[in-house]
Amino acid sequence: MAVPFEALIPYGIILAMFGATGAGLSKFRNWQNGGKRARRSLDQWDRQMMDRDRRLTGFLRGQSDAAQAPLGFEFNNPWRVEKRFT
Repeated sequence: MAVPFEALIPYGIILAMFGATGAGLSKFRNWQNGGKRARRSLDQWDRQMMDRDRRLTGFLRGQSDAAQAPLGFEFNNPWRVEKRFT
């Protein structure tokens, strides 16, 4: 017994929407990482180096080969200080 093709149209639409959504999310993540693949299994050291790279270059995945830090980097401290008790 054959299935009428009209019954398969909604399944095709659903499949196309899932494909478009997946492709869009993949493209967005690629754009968000500066055209690089997503990082996996990040530990504390990796997060610290990513934060340092962000402070140096202004971009989370950016890296710089400059021997001297940019002006103002010495005042860009990532440490958060507790408020004093009074």
